[in-house]
Amino acid sequence: MDTKTPSRLEKILSAGHLAVTSECGPPRGSDGEVIVKKAEMIKDYVDAINVTDNQTSVTRLCSLAACIRLKFMGLEAILQMVTRDRNRIALQSDILGAASFDIYNILCLSGDHQQFGDNPQGQNVFDLDSMQLIQTVRYMRDEGKFLGGDDIEHPPKMFVGAAANPFADPFEVRVRRLAKKVAAGAEFIQTQCIYNLDKFELWMKGVRDRGLHEKVYILAGVTPFKSAGMAKYMKNRVPGMDVPDEVVARMSGVPKEKQPEEGINICVESIQRLKEVEGVRGFHVMAIEWEEKVPEIVERSGLYPRPKAE
Repeated sequence: MDTKTPSRLEKILSAGHLAVTSECGPPRGSDGEVIVKKAEMIKDYVDAINVTDNQTSVTRLCSLAACIRLKFMGLEAILQMVTRDRNRIALQSDILGAASFDIYNILCLSGDHQQFGDNPQGQNVFDLDSMQLIQTVRYMRDEGKFLGGDDIEHPPKMFVGAAANPFADPFEVRVRRLAKKVAAGAEFIQTQCIYNLDKFELWMKGVRDRGLHEKVYILAGVTPFKSAGMAKYMKNRVPGMDVPDEVVARMSGVPKEKQPEEGINICVESIQRLKEVEGVRGFHVMAIEWEEKVPEIVERSGLYPRPKAE
């Protein structure tokens, strides 16, 4: 899998190391120091940091500006880009903008529908979908051309990623959907939060049966629970999430003050088990507004210190 991009994340993966990524959510304001402080907590424990793009359709500091902040800190950023808000002109323009600041990783997403956010009356765009965005980045990089056919004077050198949810219904099409993203040009995958390990392993068996684990780097997504209430909310209220009853019971079975610690224990145990799954090439640790716990999770999981990219 030789794409010849300058991405540090790609170098870590191609060298055979288990990669570790995490993410920072930008603030609902213009104070860039918020991103800097979050990144300072996790920078020595991860290979790259995702910056979300108006997640849950709520208006925030833009992902591109936040990625530039990380770049100025000497860190490896993963630009998340959703197709909800931009047409193909704006998408290509932002890809060039990121490349102009030597941002070498992109995660291509459709984005949550705007009715779930703070501007439900806003018009969505969806000129392209996430698979077409993957194809667009690869076309700009590999062919050195815009979608309109004109040459790009200095093509972007991006390592191209996508998301996968092994748990959404209907389960039987989940592997096929991953195969389509790989065919579109995705080079790495970050999955939805994994709590149902048995079901994830079943999905990975389907992935291996089609040989997809040899065509794309799969990073398993994990999120620690802060409380039993969070576990119940994610089980009952978050679409596409699969939280087994026994996990909720385990969180509920400890005193409230011990629940954060138990959530981290579950997360670390999950990583240890997922390390043994053939085809898992790393981990995406999503400690939502709990970035200070990422170092503990990475250390206890045996993923620290991080290797140096050659």
